[in-house]
Amino acid sequence: MKLGKLEPRGPGSSALIGILKFLPVLLVALGAAQSVFAQNLNILHSFAGGSDGSHPSGALISSVGSLYGTTEVGGTSDAGTVFRITASGAENVLRSFGNLPDGQEPSYVALVHDSADNLYGTTYEGGGTGCFSGSGCGTVFKLSPKGHEDVLYAFQGGVDGANPEAGLTIDAAGNLYGTTVQGGGTGCGGYGCGTVFKISPTGQETVLHAFSDAPDGANPVGGGLIRDAEGNLYGTTSLGGLSNLGTVFRLSRAGVETVLYSFGGAPDAAYPWAGLYLYDGDLFGATVGGGSSTLCGGGCGAVFKLTKAGKETVLYSFSGLADGAQPFGRLTGDKSGNLYGTTPGGGDPVCTCGTIFKLTKEDAFTTLHSFTGGADGSGPYAGVILDTSGNIYGTTFFGGASNLGTVYELTP
Repeated sequence: MKLGKLEPRGPGSSALIGILKFLPVLLVALGAAQSVFAQNLNILHSFAGGSDGSHPSGALISSVGSLYGTTEVGGTSDAGTVFRITASGAENVLRSFGNLPDGQEPSYVALVHDSADNLYGTTYEGGGTGCFSGSGCGTVFKLSPKGHEDVLYAFQGGVDGANPEAGLTIDAAGNLYGTTVQGGGTGCGGYGCGTVFKISPTGQETVLHAFSDAPDGANPVGGGLIRDAEGNLYGTTSLGGLSNLGTVFRLSRAGVETVLYSFGGAPDAAYPWAGLYLYDGDLFGATVGGGSSTLCGGGCGAVFKLTKAGKETVLYSFSGLADGAQPFGRLTGDKSGNLYGTTPGGGDPVCTCGTIFKLTKEDAFTTLHSFTGGADGSGPYAGVILDTSGNIYGTTFFGGASNLGTVYELTP
């Protein structure tokens, strides 16, 4: 994993980097990784690298009976891919991202689709030659059902934003909403603290909000945005706020931003990379740090509930042991209000390769699967999705036949 790219830039980010540096310890096996895993976990695809793609870090979506997702690298130009897995289990690459001005590295991206089954997503780099690495400031792209790609917008790295590292939200008119990690101004060490943007169906970009660090948030990373029935947008920033430990924010249809909550650190939650899940009028999320455990050096992460009025409750604190550690991916839920998610660390005591978990409405926690680092995968950074039968689908960043990641199905 390219940790240099994943680390938000700007003042105060050193604390979060300290949290992240603990993750490789969790993901490296202390001994020989086990190769036998629970019988109810089925590997749909093991990535082989090369043109096949490797290291999926974003969540899956379901459309027209197939699963769709992205790999951060691999493909014909080693710039990432969009892939499809059919109901029969066959995988094919719909798009390999290429040379500039194409997008590159669709990191942490969950795709969205419209009524015509076009897919939309973002890439962290590409689109031009600007920004910090000279390889572009990122793009918003559209992919037709037949695999034709259009770059709808290429970020310039200034007030328009830079380096989107989360997926998009789409409204009924086809407008796309998302966030950039940087850009939008000159704060956060000169890189900009990030933006919330809107892209019209014709590719016109509007910056809806530019973050300013404190008391506002900074660096919205992998969670993306959600919309409620009134058209308000909700999201998280990984840093910024009153304690520089991240925020939950609301952006009204009129463009007014409100910080609903600033995280305070242990025993409170901290560093919400995972975004939000809306259920029954309340917001639910997970954080990389904070919580009551001291094993991870800054907390092993937590699951929280937040009312729209800003009242926060920590529902569960990860211990860093069998229950998992430091969840990155967005939570999802079933019709009964039970929550599901993943952690890239903790779990199996030999491998500490991550878990899939369930948290009931009564706050009863269950580890549904502990990854062993072998054929079943390792390091699930992305969240999961559920089908109507309650089967769970997701990706792992490592593991599988070539240790380049997997797509899995977990049956209840």
